[in-house]
Amino acid sequence: MLKELEQKQKKISVIGLGYVGLPLALAFAKKFSVIGFDINEPRIELMKKGIDPSKELDASAFEDTDILFTATPKDLQQAHFHIVAVPTPIDEHNNPNLRPLLGASRSVGGQLKKGDYVIFESTVYPGCTEEDCVPILEELSGLKMGQDFKVGYSPERINPGDKEHTVEKILKVVAGCDEESGNVINDVYAAVITAGTYKAASIKVAEAAKVIENTQRDLNIAFMNELAVIFDQMGIDTQEVLEAAGTKWNFLKFYPGLVGGHCIGVDPYYLLHKSKKLGLNPQVITSGRRINDDMPGFIAKKLVQKLIKKGKNPSDSKVLVMGITFKEDVADIRNSKVADLVKELMQFSVNVHLTDPHASPNEVAHEYGLSMVDQVSTNYDAVIVAVKHEEYKNLDLAYFKSVMNGAPILYDLKGLLSEMPKEENLDYWRL
Repeated sequence: MLKELEQKQKKISVIGLGYVGLPLALAFAKKFSVIGFDINEPRIELMKKGIDPSKELDASAFEDTDILFTATPKDLQQAHFHIVAVPTPIDEHNNPNLRPLLGASRSVGGQLKKGDYVIFESTVYPGCTEEDCVPILEELSGLKMGQDFKVGYSPERINPGDKEHTVEKILKVVAGCDEESGNVINDVYAAVITAGTYKAASIKVAEAAKVIENTQRDLNIAFMNELAVIFDQMGIDTQEVLEAAGTKWNFLKFYPGLVGGHCIGVDPYYLLHKSKKLGLNPQVITSGRRINDDMPGFIAKKLVQKLIKKGKNPSDSKVLVMGITFKEDVADIRNSKVADLVKELMQFSVNVHLTDPHASPNEVAHEYGLSMVDQVSTNYDAVIVAVKHEEYKNLDLAYFKSVMNGAPILYDLKGLLSEMPKEENLDYWRL
């Protein structure tokens, strides 16, 4: 397979060209012939012009690449090594939403040929690839896995907003349905992943490894958030506690915060879903999710109490929230817990002004029904710095005071100000 790909006698297809699929497709397209497929035609048209709809890659990433961007499933017939990189979100009840994954499996299954490989990168619960996706591939193709085509799994390892740790520079876990397929898949990925590859023992092991990576981070941040709530009641600054504890060599440096996005705040629910199907009820994972999901409400309630304590009616108060993307320096607003924070404040009739230099106002309005201000006003009763964008890092205390009234409240959720201000007329708080 690798030799035929290198000689461009065979092609690679990447299904799903979001923040995971597009960088991977372009990386492969610098060495192989690639078909980039996505069902979103407007996004495809942008990519044909060398524009990344996710605003992660610049035009140079599209240069010197052999890639066909298409929204036509039949074009997948030209490929022999298919990589599925569609999103795996959760629904309103925190249950896995496999519609994009199963839909992509149908698109590939309808075009599958003997000798083809299908590799899944989407984050799932252990067993999903073989139990949910393979039957669709077999049904629509009329072929048999292992006998007619091979399947593998290689969990995505993309860090949005990180210009240093790009897809080629992050070690890649790979697995196949048998030893032969594992070796072939490893060789193909190793041709472009300069950081190297790691062959997992099985597809289920690779699936499990991916889902616990983010679950581990979720639990560690949940512990920090719980500490932040406890220390807040004690009148202790959590950041100062963590700095002191961090002087020990083996202390893990996690920090409290809003846990959103499409990885850390989502993946644990996939593991929970599978566990419950097995009759298990994981206590630690469930508790961590509950703590992190409760943080927007905790922060909103604390701010409202502070406004009342200062003699301000919440319904007459104006609050500026800075940042709504799920992390700094990205445009992605999916599963933003800042949106939850804004809605919690609005439940108290607080007048919220929302701003973000990276987020699209149209996407924010469509996704959350929230409006963004064109320009920051003045005379705010409080300011909440929710995301540590690069544009905010040079803002000093004087700036924040200039946009607030005579009794300013500054909530610095990301520790933007390195030192806690001690000014008497400023009510400053950080997680």
